[in-house]
Amino acid sequence: MSNVPHHISRQFDNELETIRSDVLAMGGLAEQQFSDALEALIRFDVSLAEQVIENEVKVNSCEVSIDEECVTLLARRQPAAGDLRFVMAVIKTITDLERIGDEADKIARMTINLAEKSVPRSNYIGINTMGVFVRDMVRDALNAFARMDSQEALVTAGKEPESDEQYAALLRQLITYMMEDPRNISSFMDAVWVARALERIADHARNICEYVIYFVEGKDVRHISIEQMEDEVRGG
Repeated sequence: MSNVPHHISRQFDNELETIRSDVLAMGGLAEQQFSDALEALIRFDVSLAEQVIENEVKVNSCEVSIDEECVTLLARRQPAAGDLRFVMAVIKTITDLERIGDEADKIARMTINLAEKSVPRSNYIGINTMGVFVRDMVRDALNAFARMDSQEALVTAGKEPESDEQYAALLRQLITYMMEDPRNISSFMDAVWVARALERIADHARNICEYVIYFVEGKDVRHISIEQMEDEVRGG
């Protein structure tokens, strides 16, 4: 495993590698759920949205399983230093992956609502654009975790403020639409909830990047600015 020293016990190494592989599998599933939810939204594909809702339980099951693996390893191996940081980073990461799955589920449910209403898809171009941006953030965050690359994690985390800006712009746009056409307020409120879900997914992607930095650099970079994070990672 990258950046993790080998141990005298090969079994310990195998247990750590199994956890890492399981997290990557869960990450791939959460990423696919989000990607499918976004695709369903773009196409107003009710069938695909229903599939996302049905598969949400799989992400939940992964979180429970990996959490149990980590608890067992902590009890049996009592890891220290970098190994302990790795396990803690995993426990936190799977929580954010599960929440990405939850937000994908919300997007799918809102998509079904929107598909039932006769609102021009052109009104949701901004949501699609933000969705693609956030999807790329999730992919890059998972790549950073896979390689335990603190530099890539830093770059990806640095994109999160842009997602906030896109969210604020979307809200202004949707409020304008509501004022122009009050008959469709309920539809636009569904769109607001979708935008909110996207903003939260971007937050979860940043969190995952922070856990990578914590593991690799041994520095807790939660609740600080991107500039301060850069100083920590680059030794400023």
